[in-house]
Amino acid sequence: MKKDIAKSILFGVAIGDALGVPVEFLTREEVAKDPVTDLRGMGTYKLPAGTWSDDSSLTFCLAEVIADEFNLNTIAENFVKWQKEGYWSATKKIFDIGVATMEALSRLENGVEAVKAGGTDERDNGNGSLMRILPLLVYIKDKPIQERFKITQQVSSITHGHIRSTIACFYYLEFAKKIVEGKDKMEAYQALKKEIPAFLNSIAIDGSEIELFSRILNGDIQNEPEEKIDSGGYVLSTLEASLWCLLSTNSYKEAVLKAVNLADDSDTTGAVTGGLAGLIYGFDSIPKEWVDGIVKTEKISRLAEDLEKVI
Repeated sequence: MKKDIAKSILFGVAIGDALGVPVEFLTREEVAKDPVTDLRGMGTYKLPAGTWSDDSSLTFCLAEVIADEFNLNTIAENFVKWQKEGYWSATKKIFDIGVATMEALSRLENGVEAVKAGGTDERDNGNGSLMRILPLLVYIKDKPIQERFKITQQVSSITHGHIRSTIACFYYLEFAKKIVEGKDKMEAYQALKKEIPAFLNSIAIDGSEIELFSRILNGDIQNEPEEKIDSGGYVLSTLEASLWCLLSTNSYKEAVLKAVNLADDSDTTGAVTGGLAGLIYGFDSIPKEWVDGIVKTEKISRLAEDLEKVI
């Protein structure tokens, strides 16, 4: 099994996120004029270099609960604390929150139970649950597939309750599981082309939902031209973009820089790509100056140590 799984996940996500924050919402053409090559400050939010966003904050909120004792209500409480108090934020106050997540946290505050807080409309398929889901791997990796899917759905549904978001999170975690078990990235990708549809069909998931994932499940996403890779906030776009970056590069650094330079929702594409890239290439592959250069690196290291104890 891979070593330093927790550090690979947490730093992988946070650094990809921090690389993307300064160019979030810029167009691809704008970023191409001054591509991201390193941690940089200012930009979209006028923040210091190494500042990560809601993607990492909510990832840490989830990881903290898994490191202690898995509980859906505690995860939801952490998310609300993040919004209200800046808990696990890089700055004293939050500067980035998705609409679906904001609406779900409002429902939680009004007493809606955790698994019913996330929106279930088709329009509620932003990437807000995918961006924070990776620490769940630690808790579910040794459980049967039906249980892995059920728990993934529950954790996604705290903010994103539509089946499409669940499938995206499930695919992402299954890919991560293959990597942790020692498969290389192409072996993982090819194996999931059969395993994911077979499982989803076995539990009677609507075939039209499965079909939406056809570029991943039937094609070779890494061979798509860049102009056909969308880097906006739609959950399926983010999953496709992250796989495109991962399968067409050969290092953590290459993968995350390719991701954030796709622009638009650059921090989330960077975070989602970075988490898997951290697992694929290992924590030691992440440039040390990036590990040292992000905000609250010592606090993240302590959380990783706690999470590692339950692996």
